[in-house]
Amino acid sequence: MAWGSFLMRNRIAVILALTVGIATAIVPGFASLTTLSLAVDRGAAMGIVAVGLTVLLIAGKIDLSVGSVFAVSGIVAIQLQPALGLWPAAIVGVLAGMLCGAINGFVTVQLKVNALVATLATMLMFRAVAHWLTDSQPLAGGHIMFSIELSRIYLDLFTARSALFLLLVLALHVWLSRTVGGRNLYAVGSNSEAAEASGLPVDRIVFLGFIFAGGMAGLAGVLQALATNTGSPVFGAEMTVAVIAAVVVGGTRIEGGRGSALGTLGGVLTIAALTTAMEFQSVPAYFQRIVAGLILILIVVLDRNVAAPPRGSPQAHPAE
Repeated sequence: MAWGSFLMRNRIAVILALTVGIATAIVPGFASLTTLSLAVDRGAAMGIVAVGLTVLLIAGKIDLSVGSVFAVSGIVAIQLQPALGLWPAAIVGVLAGMLCGAINGFVTVQLKVNALVATLATMLMFRAVAHWLTDSQPLAGGHIMFSIELSRIYLDLFTARSALFLLLVLALHVWLSRTVGGRNLYAVGSNSEAAEASGLPVDRIVFLGFIFAGGMAGLAGVLQALATNTGSPVFGAEMTVAVIAAVVVGGTRIEGGRGSALGTLGGVLTIAALTTAMEFQSVPAYFQRIVAGLILILIVVLDRNVAAPPRGSPQAHPAE
């Protein structure tokens, strides 16, 4: 019983270790630094988006439009390069992501539309904007040498993008665990009505959470566009489910009130390792999505079983 409790409490580390162990045993050369650096870099784009979504899920909200924001921001960054230059265009691309997040926040907070419905609608709208901006064709950037530099591997393991992802995880961990703002976020996600009654600006916290999530999706989209020297309306089309799976695998509850940056890091690395291993084994993309969906369902079921109080306990039968 003690071992079972230990494994459930540390299931993120256990799942990651099992994933890497099985992949190493099945896939030749999976444990090499070259393969690991590939897995970490491919997980970085998803991971940066996951950093933003972690904050939003802890607050008890969700954003289904992050994949579309990812595409729009990258397109803006590539499209404006001839007029503004590389870095100003990249900054505008990130700001475009924050603007998309602000739109989501306005619809959810001010218009009182359910976040799931609101971001489902904006997901379709932002994706349509991406196709409109590009006439449904990929755009080529003008800085191919920078793309090569951005993909350079340092210390045999990290690219600039993966290093940035790890720094963002560390910063989020410090903010969530050491600041008043982080504690307020957990309070809002645990019980928004009680948080508002205690004087917390719940609407402002949620609104800023949407902006942050949009900004992180925008940053990831811009980095992807710069790394590939391309802005495409199909970028991020299948990202949302993978990001949500990574965050939930990392222990963040969809209902809000619980989650961590380090857990998200573990979830991202697990999904990245699993995806890389399946691709090395030539597993079809549609089957990879089935596996990701099954993992998401399994983790949610396990999470609820762990969180649920034992039958017969006082928590299981609250007072009327």
